[in-house]
Amino acid sequence: MASNGHGDEPPIQPNPPPSELEREPLVLKQRSLAWLSDQIAGIVEGKTPKWWWPAFIVATLVMLMMFYMIGYLFSTGVGVWGLNQPVGWAWDITNFVFWIGIGHAGTLISAILFLLRQKWRTSINRAAEAMTLFAVACAGIFPLIHVGRIWYALWWLPPIPNSYSIWPQFRSPLLWDVFAVSTYGTVSLLFWYTGLIPDLATLRDRAKTKIRRFAYGLFALGWTGSNRHWSNYEKAYLLLAGLSTPLVLSVHSIVSFDFAVSQVPGWHTTIFPPYFVAGAIFSGFGMVLTLMIPLRSLCKLEDVITERHVELMCKVILGTGSIVGYAYGMEFFIAWYGGNPYELFAFKNRAFGPYWWAYWTMISCNVISPHLFWKRSFRRNMIFVWIVSIFVNIGMWFERFVIIVTSLHRDYMPSNWGYFKPTYVDVCTFVGSFGLFCFLFLLFMRFLPVIAISEVKGVTPQADPHHPLGGAKGGHH
Repeated sequence: MASNGHGDEPPIQPNPPPSELEREPLVLKQRSLAWLSDQIAGIVEGKTPKWWWPAFIVATLVMLMMFYMIGYLFSTGVGVWGLNQPVGWAWDITNFVFWIGIGHAGTLISAILFLLRQKWRTSINRAAEAMTLFAVACAGIFPLIHVGRIWYALWWLPPIPNSYSIWPQFRSPLLWDVFAVSTYGTVSLLFWYTGLIPDLATLRDRAKTKIRRFAYGLFALGWTGSNRHWSNYEKAYLLLAGLSTPLVLSVHSIVSFDFAVSQVPGWHTTIFPPYFVAGAIFSGFGMVLTLMIPLRSLCKLEDVITERHVELMCKVILGTGSIVGYAYGMEFFIAWYGGNPYELFAFKNRAFGPYWWAYWTMISCNVISPHLFWKRSFRRNMIFVWIVSIFVNIGMWFERFVIIVTSLHRDYMPSNWGYFKPTYVDVCTFVGSFGLFCFLFLLFMRFLPVIAISEVKGVTPQADPHHPLGGAKGGHH
């Protein structure tokens, strides 16, 4: 190579990568770091959107309906539900398992994708983590009200000495649930709050009133953005991600033990733990899409939550939906191959018995609808994706209903067969739980940044010292 006369060689100009290997940017239109701060923090700092108050009032009224129904349940008894013999579990446990499943996507997006260094998670992890906490709050209601006279729970739930010698049964998976769900909720809260600290400091520094400055400053824990603070923050975030990752797999596995360790045909199967975990991730991502697609339009975040983010989430739904469909088929195969006539009858009864409509609704929503995402144009059509995500949520609720009710309503003796029909108290309590979920989510998006500002800035070209927009000169390293 020729010299320039001073002994220095000219800089090497790298060839740009082929266009087919270039990935779509995670933040569109090369938005500046200041624009990201203004756009995301502006949702909190600006005037309340016109659509927010009607949505908040409706959510509050629906939530109050649930609490009224719970009060009516306590004052009258569980007879106001549609429970009967032999269906002792129905909508209450169905709703519990449904909401716990919804809460899985947030921790998976935050913890597992963080450990796998998937940068696309940064635009959706904050809202998904909040969704996890609110779903766990909704889930925790149903086991409590399921016990009936909840004021007696003090005597049999905690392991405290008492004159009746009533002690918790530690061999019961129902008690395992208490530890699993409470641990999951605690670690998820810590993980969510840790990720919030840099953004709370941003809101503190931008606050224009003393009350907001004090409130955000209090929870920002004195964050200054120094090198020492960032180092400690990243260590803590990594440790919490490592703690959260096994919880994603263990919590819904333990929830599945509520059924798998029993002797009821249709429940007593070893496929339940991985099957429930895949279903939880499936339903959780469905709920994330149900929330984020309207949110990106209402808050004008199309450049931050891009079509690429939605498409990648659709691929996760497609993958986990395929696992769930495989599990459905394998359940039928094992029931036939195992040679147990009661097990085979339980699965035939699911598909062709009195609850056939619930089973085929489940199959249509959970097996057929996700496979529409094989087509790229469908994955990038926001309205289509939003509709399919709602089908996923419907299908996963019906899955829990089918597992619980159809396995119970026909016992070993035909004289003990029954048919469960929900009462208006069942329905209103379940609908009211959505009111609580939306109530909490609307408060979250009004007072806290719905997207992780600091993490999104970290995946922009400006944060890359080797990128021309981030410090590299002349396009070379």
